[in-house]
Amino acid sequence: MESLMWLLDFILHVDAHLRHFVEAYGGWVYALLFLIIFVETGLVVMPFLPGDSLLFVVGALAGLGLMSYPLVMAVMVAAAVAGNQTNYSIGRAIGPKVFQWEDSRWFNKRAFDQAHAFYEQYGGITIVAARFMPFLRTFAPFVAGVAQMTRSKFSFYDVTGGALWVVSLVTVGYLFGNIPWVAMNLSKIIWAMILIPGVVIIVGALRSRFKSKPKAA
Repeated sequence: MESLMWLLDFILHVDAHLRHFVEAYGGWVYALLFLIIFVETGLVVMPFLPGDSLLFVVGALAGLGLMSYPLVMAVMVAAAVAGNQTNYSIGRAIGPKVFQWEDSRWFNKRAFDQAHAFYEQYGGITIVAARFMPFLRTFAPFVAGVAQMTRSKFSFYDVTGGALWVVSLVTVGYLFGNIPWVAMNLSKIIWAMILIPGVVIIVGALRSRFKSKPKAA
């Protein structure tokens, strides 16, 4: 319980935690950022790390001169691409037997099913679109591997989506993250970045489920 409270505090106050880390350890912050993004996108059991809000906050800190804007871009794009490649490889190795797994502490069956349904409907573009959707972002490359998408096709969508995700959110944070109103309401903005995509996913899943039900005679 204590670890969950710490994680929630880290997500909601990621700006303060990162600032303290930079002040204490300097350039090691780039290794920390690589690790967080890689783990969120590369391991199916870690879909709850603060990807979107982290990118925004990193951009804001780069705008203050606490980090290098181009280096942050390079490190986080590399982490996003490498994470997805790892996730894809795990899914490809495990294969269709994953459909028989039950919901557990380490595997979110509902999130996997939603990602699979999204993939079945939209194909490869799922890899790009899912970058901007928490939970779906973690499962999309895994599902692509389970579905045996070719490595070359997956890599194209992986690099495209990873670059768009990192560049867009870091740049928005860099340009607007230090505006006084934004800085004062950062925790609310972080909540919005977490909840709004989640609501979109839930609504889409419900609509898909209702459409799949046979119409009553």
